Amino acid sequence: MRFTQGLYGYVVALFICLAGAGLFLLITPQSREEHIPRLDYSITVANFGHSVPYGVWAPPRDPANWVPNSNKIAKGENGAQVLHLGYATAARQHVMFAQSNEQPAVGFANRMANSNKVLGTQQVGGVAWEKRFREDKNQRTLVRVLPDVTLVITGTADWAELGELAAILQQRPKG
Repeated sequence: MRFTQGLYGYVVALFICLAGAGLFLLITPQSREEHIPRLDYSITVANFGHSVPYGVWAPPRDPANWVPNSNKIAKGENGAQVLHLGYATAARQHVMFAQSNEQPAVGFANRMANSNKVLGTQQVGGVAWEKRFREDKNQRTLVRVLPDVTLVITGTADWAELGELAAILQQRPKG
C-alpha cells in the first residue's frame, strides 16, 4: 500500500498541513494594538478656505482620544464645494464633519444625513442643532443651517460624542 493512498495517507497529509499552518501562525509577528492611521487635515481646511466665499468652520484641536482619519474636498450639487473631515472617536465609532454652502441647504443636509426626518434639537454650547437618526444605518446626525453655510456632523457615534465635536467647532476668518 502506498503512503498517498487510503485513509491513513489522507490523515497524515491533513496533519502535516495543519502543523504547517500552526507553525506559520506561531512565527508570524502579530500586533495586538489597534492602528488607525492619523491624517492631518490642516492643509485640506486651508485649501478649502481659499475656494469658498465664507469663513470655514473647523475644530481648533481634535477632541480627546479622537483620531482624524480622513479628509477631502468634494464637489456638491450646483458646483458647490464640500469639506469632509472623518474621525474615529474615543469609543472607536465613526464621525464625519461636512460643510458646504450648497443650495438648497436642506438638500445638502438630507444627503449627508441620509434622512430628511428631524427628531428635534440638541443644545450644544447654547446653540440648537437639528437631530436626525437613520435606524437601519445606526446613523445619528446633527445639522446646523447658517446663512452662508450648512454644518453637518454625522456617524455611528452617540449623541454625546457628536455634541463633543459640535462644541469645539470654530469659524475661521475668511482670508
